[in-house]
Amino acid sequence: EVHSMALPSNHSTAPASEFLLICFPNYQSWQHWLSLPLSLLFLLAMVANGILLITIRLEAFLHQPVYYLLSLLSLLDMVLCLTVIPKVLAIFWFDLRSISFSACFLQMFIMNSLLPMESCTFMVMAYDRYVAICHPLRYSSIITDKFVAKASVFIVIRNALVAAPIPILTARLHYCGKKVIENCICANLSVSRLSCDNFTLNRIYQFVAGWTLLGSDFILIILSYTFILRTVLKIKAEGAAVKALSTCGSHFILILFFSTILLVVVLTNVSRKRVPMDILILLNVLHHLIPPALNPIVYGIRTKEIKQGIQKLLHRGI
Repeated sequence: EVHSMALPSNHSTAPASEFLLICFPNYQSWQHWLSLPLSLLFLLAMVANGILLITIRLEAFLHQPVYYLLSLLSLLDMVLCLTVIPKVLAIFWFDLRSISFSACFLQMFIMNSLLPMESCTFMVMAYDRYVAICHPLRYSSIITDKFVAKASVFIVIRNALVAAPIPILTARLHYCGKKVIENCICANLSVSRLSCDNFTLNRIYQFVAGWTLLGSDFILIILSYTFILRTVLKIKAEGAAVKALSTCGSHFILILFFSTILLVVVLTNVSRKRVPMDILILLNVLHHLIPPALNPIVYGIRTKEIKQGIQKLLHRGI
C-alpha cells in the first residue's frame, strides 16, 4: 500500500533491469524542504575537502606523512559523498527514482568499501599519533612517506577485497516481483529484502565482515590512545602533557563523529520495529554526509599549520 501511495503514476512499473528508490515512503511531501539542508551540507563537504586537498598539495611545509593521511581521508570523504548524495538530490528535485541494477550494485560496493577504508585511515592516524608521542625520537624514521604509501595501498586493497562479496552476493539473488527499494541508497539489506531467495548468507557476511573490519580498527585505535594516555600521564614537565594531548584532539573528534553516527545507524537498524522507517533512512543518508562535511573543518580550525596554509592560499588568490 505504501508503494502505491508513494509512487507517482508514471513510475508504477519499472523495467526488469532497474530498481526504484523511494526515499521517505511516508513523508513524500517534505522531501523538497529536506533537500535544502542536504544540498548545503553536500556543498560544504565538497568545498571544505577540496580546499584542504589543494592547501596540502600546494603548500610545501604541509608535505608531511600526517597531512598525506589527512588528504587520503578527504579524498575518501569526497568519493563517498559523490556516490550517495547527488542521486538523493536527483530524487528530491527531479523525481529521478530509477537506478539500474549495475549502478545500484556499484554504489553498494563503494559504500561498503569506503566506510571501512575511513576507519582504517583513522587507525593509521592513531598509530601516527602513538609514534609521535610515545617514540618521538624515532618518529621521522618510522612514519615516512614510504610508510604512508604502503599504508594507503593496504587501506584500499584490504577493504575493497573484503567488501567485494557483498554486492556480488546481492546481485546473484533472484528479483522476481518488487523492484521498489525503501531507501535513498542501495543499502545491501534494503535491496536483498526485495529478492525471492533466502539472503541469510548475504546478511551474515555483511555483519561478520563489517564488525571484523571496523571492530579491529577500533580496538587498535583504543590501544593507541591507551598507550598515548599512559605516556602523557608520566610527563612531568609543566604544560607538556596538555600540549601532547592537544595534537591528538582533532583526530579524536573525527573518530568521535565517525563512530557516534555509525553507532546510531547500527542501533536504529537493530531496533527497526520500534524506530520509524523514515528516521532510519535519514540517518543512513546523514551518515554519508555529516562526517565528510565536518572532518576538514575540525582539522582546519584546530591545526595551526593547516590554518596557516589556507590563509596563505587565500592571500595568494586575492
